[in-house]
Amino acid sequence: MKLHELEKNIGATHAKKRVGRGSGSGLGKTSGRGQKGQKARSGGSINPVFEGGQLPLYRRIPKRGFKNDRFKTKYAVLNIEDLNRFEEGTVVTPALLKEVGLIKKQLDGIKVLGTGKLEKKLTIQANKFSTSALEKIKEAGSKAEVI
Repeated sequence: MKLHELEKNIGATHAKKRVGRGSGSGLGKTSGRGQKGQKARSGGSINPVFEGGQLPLYRRIPKRGFKNDRFKTKYAVLNIEDLNRFEEGTVVTPALLKEVGLIKKQLDGIKVLGTGKLEKKLTIQANKFSTSALEKIKEAGSKAEVI
């Protein structure tokens, strides 16, 4: 057998449904959409959630609980290892971090996390520090200032 002798199995391919082509195909005239009505029109699709004007299920079910998402404090997160790019003795402020591009938005504040190792003596100003970050900052001989 050679590549040019290969053929598809019987029934593996189907002729495309050609809608609206005469009466012999069974899909002529109204093209299988029935008579009139919203579903017969072009673009006439109904939202799957729509229940014909009946009060929808998602509005009938009681809503419970409180979601704090709107009021949650979101911090711009920064790892200790990212601070190694600064020179010795630099005072790292939120404005400096934004200028350098380490954070995009300040959000509700900046939190320093303890991933990596700090190899320089810096003064770091942030709104929050994780405990592991504080330990590593002290190990490196740096200062952590809470704003």
